Amino acid sequence: MSSIDEIKARLDIVELVSETVQLRRSGKSYSGFCPFHPNTRTPAFVVFPESGTWRCFGACNEGGDIFRFVMKKEGWDFSEALRYLADKAGVVLKPPTPAEQAQVEEHEALRNLLEQAVTFYRHNLVNTPAGQQALAYLRQRGLKDETIETFGLGYAPNTWEAALTHFKSKGHNERHLLEAGLVSERPADEAAGPSGRRVYDRFRHRIMFPIRDERGRMTGFGARILNPEDLPKFLNSPQTPVFDKSHLLYGLDRARRAIRAADQAVIVEGYLDVIALHQAGFENAVSPMGTALTEHHL
Repeated sequence: MSSIDEIKARLDIVELVSETVQLRRSGKSYSGFCPFHPNTRTPAFVVFPESGTWRCFGACNEGGDIFRFVMKKEGWDFSEALRYLADKAGVVLKPPTPAEQAQVEEHEALRNLLEQAVTFYRHNLVNTPAGQQALAYLRQRGLKDETIETFGLGYAPNTWEAALTHFKSKGHNERHLLEAGLVSERPADEAAGPSGRRVYDRFRHRIMFPIRDERGRMTGFGARILNPEDLPKFLNSPQTPVFDKSHLLYGLDRARRAIRAADQAVIVEGYLDVIALHQAGFENAVSPMGTALTEHHL
């Protein structure tokens, strides 16, 4: 994680802006009067905690992240804002090595691919006949359609190569798909399996739960069976450069603010438990990716 990423992960943009701007919650965002131009009638300044950004929809028509906010408020350049926010977050600054910069770019490419996978699985859930069974199951569990959309739930088709074919048609090669954990590969000395291929879709006929880090960036998926005879009941993405289940809590990106406000985190067993609690208004709920609760989780 780069110094900039670490600063953004540690600092809450709503708390930072609230030091100088009186904000009022409005749905998923917060609004107030813009500090950068005279205005007393319409609160056109909006902060979006999920993306860590802000925007003025009034005379300024500007926006950005926490760095841009501090730069504009204080009249600083980026390096001055970086030093200030690093000190505020307790982050020690150091220039990235070429290897670290290459790693950042690699991770960004994987996250972009995983975001495309969220769209792919989402489409299969709501726009295909095959996805209706999964959609009916989620509704049966008491989830509203807007909740299903908010958490980006999807459906992996019951085939061996739907995702593989789709993403290859978009220009992604098998190596990228393997690195992202979207497909699996049999060893070269093993015969091709039921799919007739050595590389095949990892997730098949399952409800898909996008798993994001504390900043809302895609890391991987959790997948639940629809057929009771399938095993295992839950299947996660494999270990990848961006997915490490011992370092992730499902729902933390949406629960961070509620946890801070309540000074309490409710830890539950599974994805659906987290989603149902958030839907019911208990937004400080999170879940580990399995039975183990690690020191890093705490």
